[in-house]
Amino acid sequence: MDWQELTDLTRGQPFAVERVRLAGSGVVIEGQFEPPQLAQLGIDDQVFVAAFVRSHGSIKEMERIFGVSYPTIKARLNRIAELLDFVDTEPAPAGGDVVERLRRGEISVQEALTELEGSR
Repeated sequence: MDWQELTDLTRGQPFAVERVRLAGSGVVIEGQFEPPQLAQLGIDDQVFVAAFVRSHGSIKEMERIFGVSYPTIKARLNRIAELLDFVDTEPAPAGGDVVERLRRGEISVQEALTELEGSR
């Protein structure tokens, strides 16, 4: 069974994978695994995302492939983006590293205070 069949069977309802078999070794892993975010999209959205990646993010190419206008492509991208969680690319504040090092016992409380005051 492939993702498309699974997506059709679940009809957009959330699901969990409970068994994974590694094809090359036959090793089986059981547990409760959430499928990747892209696999949780409907099949039409999966095809749309794949086409967007293959077109190197060119909205003009997407217009040509799907025969729709720029606003339609943008609206669909925005709708799909709302369904996906994104990795936070903002660096953690400098103080967060100091606190972590303090927790691990790598620095003393006084050293932590000195570093935090110095970062102001």
